[in-house]
Amino acid sequence: MKISIITAFPKAFSYLSESIPKRAQEKGKVEIEIVDLKEYGLGKWKKIDVKPYSGGAGMVLMFEPIANALKSVKLQNPSIKSQRNTNSKKFKTQNSKPRTLVLLTSAKGSNWTQGKAKNSLDIEHLIIICGHYEGIDERVAEYLADEEICIGPYILSGGELASMVITDSIVRLIDGVVGNEDSIIDETSFGLDGKVSEYPHYTRPEILEIDGKKLSVPQVLLSGNHAEIEKWKEQNRVHSN
Repeated sequence: MKISIITAFPKAFSYLSESIPKRAQEKGKVEIEIVDLKEYGLGKWKKIDVKPYSGGAGMVLMFEPIANALKSVKLQNPSIKSQRNTNSKKFKTQNSKPRTLVLLTSAKGSNWTQGKAKNSLDIEHLIIICGHYEGIDERVAEYLADEEICIGPYILSGGELASMVITDSIVRLIDGVVGNEDSIIDETSFGLDGKVSEYPHYTRPEILEIDGKKLSVPQVLLSGNHAEIEKWKEQNRVHSN
């Protein structure tokens, strides 16, 4: 699997060289490519943003630099053919391979979910366009991206953080990336409604003394009784809102 991220801030991605993303790349499970949007800027000064026609504060990322960057990324991977559904912004799954998917990070996009992360494992080449500044020319969403994606009901300075969240959520699901495969299944549960439930975790030492108080690990977790431990986990799961 290859993941290409088009961004105006290529130095923002140090996390992808750490932890699980680093391990996945070292094992050859995924290739992560950071594409500097400024290399595709217009004119002598490599311009990538201008003031919006509607007026107001801030700058808007231009269509042409993003289109040029996207074209270059695709040309570097000629064996990977796009299967964009031209009748909808939503990506339409097809049985044939290879295929590519272009996502645009956007505050008005559809929510990124664990289900979408799992479905993305079937994509051979994932391309993420990072929005930034005041916004991005709407024609990028209309004609270049397969889907707009949002990671939560809040505003970020740009799509760089969102693209790393998307990348990490996919990479850790690739077979052979996480050392203990059971941890992926066990650590967090997702209901049909997309809500998360997780039980508390404890580790050594068994007893901590803080401000004169003794904080102990629940005895059932030390019992070795796996049936009772599983029962305790289910009883103590905390559900997201």
